[in-house]
Amino acid sequence: MHETSVATPIPAHERHVRELRAAREIAHAFLTARSPEDVYRLALERVAPVVGAAFGCVYLRESDDVLRLVAAWNWPTEFRPFLGQMRVRVGLGPTGIAVAEHRFVEVYDVFGDTALADWWDAARELGFASTVALPVVLAGRPEGALTFYFRQTEQLDEGDRALLRLVADQLSATAEKAHLIEDLQRANLRLREQNVELEARFREAEEARRLKNEFLANVSHELRTPLTAILGFTYLLREQHAGPLTEDQAASVEKVEAAAMALMHLIDDLLSMANLQLGRLDVKPETCDAVALARAAMSGLAPPAPEVEVRTLAPDAAVPVRTDPSQVVRILRNLVGNAYKFTPSGRVTVRVRVSSGSPWTPEARAGGDARHAVVWEVEDTGIGIDEADQEAIFEPFRQVDGSATRRYGGTGMGLSLSRQLARRLGGDISVRSRPGVGSTFVLALPAGFAPVLMA
Repeated sequence: MHETSVATPIPAHERHVRELRAAREIAHAFLTARSPEDVYRLALERVAPVVGAAFGCVYLRESDDVLRLVAAWNWPTEFRPFLGQMRVRVGLGPTGIAVAEHRFVEVYDVFGDTALADWWDAARELGFASTVALPVVLAGRPEGALTFYFRQTEQLDEGDRALLRLVADQLSATAEKAHLIEDLQRANLRLREQNVELEARFREAEEARRLKNEFLANVSHELRTPLTAILGFTYLLREQHAGPLTEDQAASVEKVEAAAMALMHLIDDLLSMANLQLGRLDVKPETCDAVALARAAMSGLAPPAPEVEVRTLAPDAAVPVRTDPSQVVRILRNLVGNAYKFTPSGRVTVRVRVSSGSPWTPEARAGGDARHAVVWEVEDTGIGIDEADQEAIFEPFRQVDGSATRRYGGTGMGLSLSRQLARRLGGDISVRSRPGVGSTFVLALPAGFAPVLMA
């Protein structure tokens, strides 16, 4: 039987020095470690001598009821090859009890406690006579234990217990931070891997979009050639260069020509949209009259239904604007044509005005005189658009719903193309609308030319 001695109380100032040393060593372990396991190992190496332990180890949960050894210090050489296989059941022995009951467990005389008789052989082989186990707490839950083994049977005083509790608390806090950092590093690694994958997919999508636009541009260009020939032949037939036509023949030729012109406009829109996406659409600015552009757009359209009144509200004097007139006429023709199409009865009003203090982007301001805006408004009393759908109508090939497509026709390209052209000219298109009341489409461009390069 071993004799038990009570340790001589350590003076307060020495105890404080030991506590500071222990805290410093754990902090140093945290700063130099690369993983939680390194924190445990380095902390054991530095703290065990401070508390006078012969050797020590850290156990963590492998499952709800089993602990595995994750770090060890100064274990007898002959046992070191087996450390990776060491397991302790939660609730058994000092280490298991410390975790199960979340408390400090001190056995100052292993051989004097018959409840630990099963441990005596191991204690003799390892050469320890007393042990202390303290729970390692992560996220408020005991997830393991810090266990020190001592050669002598020496009962700890309150100063020793306070020091060991400090060590356990510091190690728990440090280990928790280390685990959080490791989790963050793993998350960052996953994010980097996901970013690489997303970048690859983005490049694939960009290449697919480029190829699609190249295809559209090439196909549209190739379609124009035979279509131009069709329009040429219909012109010759309509002008009766190949001989007189009957009334029915002339009507059929007129229908063929109208269908061919509609197809030509569709191909032009597809070609323009593809060239915009590819950055190939050239802008040719010149100083022109905004009122004349509005009238030119309206003159090129078929008149609306007889039940629709058309008004133009514009200043008597010219409204100068430096822009590409052909593209502006094209945009206005789309907006006015839409107003005619979706207004079975009522009124369509086209306004031209100048607005000061326009909120243009820095790129637009750098491109010319953007202190003023020229604004075209196309207002109708037609079917209107629900607020939730007002951005969707600017998406390519999109109309509000299938019923609108069936009733009114169209490809859904006009508004998308118009907004892209407006932004290419340095401006934008917006819409205000209420279902059953009508819509107002607003085209605003800088008074001076300010193109924005397409991304």
